[in-house]
Amino acid sequence: MTRPWVRRLAPWLLLAVVVLVWQVSVVAFKVPDFIFPSPWQIANEFMAFTGPIMRAAWSTLWVTMAGFGLSIVVGVLLGFLIGSSRVAYDAIYPLMVGFNAIPKAAIVPILVVWFGIGVGPGILTAFLISFFPIMVNIATGLATLEPELEDVLRVLGAKRWDVLVKVGLPRAMPYFYGSLKVAITLAFVGTVLAEMTAGDSGIGNLIQTAGSQQRMPLAFAGLVVISIMAMVMYELFSWVEKRTTGWAHRGSQNG
Repeated sequence: MTRPWVRRLAPWLLLAVVVLVWQVSVVAFKVPDFIFPSPWQIANEFMAFTGPIMRAAWSTLWVTMAGFGLSIVVGVLLGFLIGSSRVAYDAIYPLMVGFNAIPKAAIVPILVVWFGIGVGPGILTAFLISFFPIMVNIATGLATLEPELEDVLRVLGAKRWDVLVKVGLPRAMPYFYGSLKVAITLAFVGTVLAEMTAGDSGIGNLIQTAGSQQRMPLAFAGLVVISIMAMVMYELFSWVEKRTTGWAHRGSQNG
């Protein structure tokens, strides 16, 4: 059995090794910073432009969370509808799969025409790219409810609605939290994509501007900030998941 402190320390050790190898490789091969900057150069650029980077990060964060919140509402409602009705599953699910296959980069220019330059396309792109995994996981959690269990509950007098709400939804919670951890990272991707294409603020706009000026350390600093925000949100949902659905993870404490 792996000790808890080893599991907690392992990601940081791996990160340190990656950063060290990265730094040594860039210095050893004398790679120009406008091609591939070293971690030290990225850190220096972050310190020099902390204010602008933090303002851009805040803009990206609230736009992402707005789109992500919308995706939770729509994803849960659609997932509940699809998972609770076979007719709805057959009618809606193929359409959602087809829509999800559309590259979101192709949708951003259309959103710009409809809503103009600014945060509108960012919120909508974050929503469009992140609601699908939430919908699928809620629908899966409800649709895979064991027929035998449902039959027993029906015999005991439970109605279809009672089965879905009191048994199906709690059973779908691990699926739901799993989808949130995937969807939040996708939401950041959607926001940055929209900011790079149609934004006037945010990390995406900063990366686009820095790249056009060949200031790769600044662009990489923006990428690092996005990664940190996504990891923090991921860990937040993991923390909430373990404390609300511990019964589904009792076997994960070992190993």
